Amino acid sequence: MSNKIKAIDFFCSGGGMTCGLTQAGINVIAGIDNDASCRETYVKNNPNSKFILADVFDLKEEDLEKQLSLRKNDDDLVLIGCSPCQYWSIIRTDKTRSEKSKNLLAEFKRFVDYFQPGYVLVENVPGILNKKDKSGLDMFIRDLENKEYQVHFDIVNMNDYGVPQARRRFSLLATRLHNVPIYPIPDSGRRLTLRDVLGEQNGFQKIKAGTIDTSSFNHSTARLIEKNYLRLKKTKKNGGSWFDWSDDKNLKRFSYAGRGFRDNYGRMKWEKPAPTITTKFISISNGRFAHPEENRGISIREGATLQTFPKKYRFYGGTLAICARIIGNAVPPAFAKRLGKTIVEAHPKS
Repeated sequence: MSNKIKAIDFFCSGGGMTCGLTQAGINVIAGIDNDASCRETYVKNNPNSKFILADVFDLKEEDLEKQLSLRKNDDDLVLIGCSPCQYWSIIRTDKTRSEKSKNLLAEFKRFVDYFQPGYVLVENVPGILNKKDKSGLDMFIRDLENKEYQVHFDIVNMNDYGVPQARRRFSLLATRLHNVPIYPIPDSGRRLTLRDVLGEQNGFQKIKAGTIDTSSFNHSTARLIEKNYLRLKKTKKNGGSWFDWSDDKNLKRFSYAGRGFRDNYGRMKWEKPAPTITTKFISISNGRFAHPEENRGISIREGATLQTFPKKYRFYGGTLAICARIIGNAVPPAFAKRLGKTIVEAHPKS
């Protein structure tokens, strides 16, 4: 029965949400994104889904309706809007380049208003809720409720849903087919840690910084400049930080100011979940992204595994930076699968 549910994945990137929903039994008929560099990753890993290269600002509701043979008020339709979220991130960065992205939720709302799907999914950074009046989230939720959707939203830690990361995200699931909200239930038992998914016991052989893996496993790592290599050599195994070499005049950083930079150059810890995997997880200077023991940053495949992509999921794009961006932008498939199962289990049986 579940395969009658179909979905459209707006802002799909490399297909994390598509992958998880497909695992749950939902037919994702299309993914939409304006980034051509993610097309090959999406298409080759999700052969049953159509990739539509389009800017949502230019895409018309009627055109999408014709292209995908959609119907309005379709109880079996799920619309997903996991828009790029840099503008609403709490990380203190220059927002100029991401200015346009602040209006993406309003653009996605056009399609929700037009199609009136049975279900609506939204995933974003927690900052979108902190600024819900400016982000358009307030109006988005209010309009859904006025259309008699049951709306559940919260800031969730994805480590509570089978993801080996301390990844906090805004998550919304709305439906007009029920009298009460539906949402995935967090785990009650032990949470996954780094040791559960990485390391030699999980198929990750030891490698050096700068390794390029040409196989489908993508176990490739970024190179390190000599100073960063020396820094890692002096960083304690399993959770060490730049404090371990802060008194070395040849290695010390120029500034330690700012809470957002405390984890830079730090090693992950086996007994804890990974930090949030960002689009720059291959760089040890951009967070606590160094391997717990080896003198290198984590690889493309290790980052993808922490994002819960299947090991057979291959990443394309030509450079490590592009692959890392695709992975860091993704909704973890394990969490997407939980969302999908929630919909499948609640969907009226005919």
